[in-house]
Amino acid sequence: MSKVTVFITDGTEESECIIAVDLLRRAGIDTELVSCSGSREILSSHKIRITADKTFEEASFDDSDMLFIPGGKAGVANLSSHKGLIELLKRQAADGKYIAAVCAGPSIPGMSGLLKGKKATCFPGWEDKLIGAEYTGEGVTADGKLLTGRGLGYSIDLALKMIEVLSGKDTAFQIKRKIQYPDKL
Repeated sequence: MSKVTVFITDGTEESECIIAVDLLRRAGIDTELVSCSGSREILSSHKIRITADKTFEEASFDDSDMLFIPGGKAGVANLSSHKGLIELLKRQAADGKYIAAVCAGPSIPGMSGLLKGKKATCFPGWEDKLIGAEYTGEGVTADGKLLTGRGLGYSIDLALKMIEVLSGKDTAFQIKRKIQYPDKL
């Protein structure tokens, strides 16, 4: 079974985070919510308290097939200053494993030098942080083991793409049907 580790901290955009966790778990993918704040409880960007499964210090990442970074301006600022997370992202990329991020989140692998030669998207205004990447402006961009989403409005699409690459198109389609997600708006 695949495993996804989702990182949160104070200021994380809660919907971008929870949508991914919800849909991944519906798909039967082992999904662990890990706090990078030193405490399992965080206060999200819209002042909602979220309790993580583990803190960064408690978690083990060797079996993570995908690491996911949600957005939120303050959350991304906090995550980008977490040295352990940055080293983990570099190791994940070196090991040829998936990294996914949404909104301002792609700026973290971008500023860590992990997007060179890749196509990526992000929240408008954060393009300069995608160092070395070709900005697509798409809602969701997949390039090899890198999955990026433009913002909250594309969080379901990104989560479905995450499911697709880990569990196949059929599983992603079944989740899409179960949540009544339309083919076209």
